[in-house]
Amino acid sequence: MEVIILKDYDSISKKGAEIVIEAVNAKSDLVLGLATGSTPLGMYKEIIDSFNAGEVDLSNVTTFNLDEYCGLFPEHPQSYNYYMHTNLFKHVNIDPDKINLPNGMAKDFNEECRSYDEKIRRVGGIDLQVLGIGVNGHIGFNEPGTDYGSETQIVKLAKETIEANSRFFENVGDVPTTAISMGLKSIMRSKRILLLASGNNKASAIFNTIKGPVDPQVPASILQLHPDVIIVLDREAADLLMEEHGDLDDKEIRFSL
Repeated sequence: MEVIILKDYDSISKKGAEIVIEAVNAKSDLVLGLATGSTPLGMYKEIIDSFNAGEVDLSNVTTFNLDEYCGLFPEHPQSYNYYMHTNLFKHVNIDPDKINLPNGMAKDFNEECRSYDEKIRRVGGIDLQVLGIGVNGHIGFNEPGTDYGSETQIVKLAKETIEANSRFFENVGDVPTTAISMGLKSIMRSKRILLLASGNNKASAIFNTIKGPVDPQVPASILQLHPDVIIVLDREAADLLMEEHGDLDDKEIRFSL
């Protein structure tokens, strides 16, 4: 596990984009796992800017998103399908046939979950999986207590997750309470993982992920067991790590575990 601590949100967005673009340029048919939420938005903007500058070609990339709310049509403004098309896909040259998101309106959710993992297997697995992290340590929508052997499944969202996501809806009652999510086993099959975190509200989850025991109550702590993980943090998200690693100023701090 490599940890990179940078000054601010803009810095981690640029670093995240740099890592993704380097991976695509090294393997044009990269299989890329994508995340939603507020944290990756800056990274997606940086990728769009790099595409417009002719620095990356995404035409052969295949994408798989981590999750999707149950009960929201793809066109719903708060669906992750809508989010991805608005914030990345429609601005770059990704082939629409190579875009994969869970279907939150599936008639048979068990079959949708099974087939989603099968699609990933058929393309040889995810080369680089982008993750965010929840305030309770969730990755994807894998809430505390999720089985480490879980594959893509229907999950019930924790109260903290619903409250955190309510900022995207008119009120908390509008937030779906269930979602389709890649499971922890599905995520851990990825060849390489990039986790981005920003803000002081993520500091405890990050500290427990990196420095705590591997514990199902902190789902992201399972990343300690993965052979190739990069965690990119802004200063606020790394707050509880800073005593050990000193003042950041304008420098970049890197350490490996």
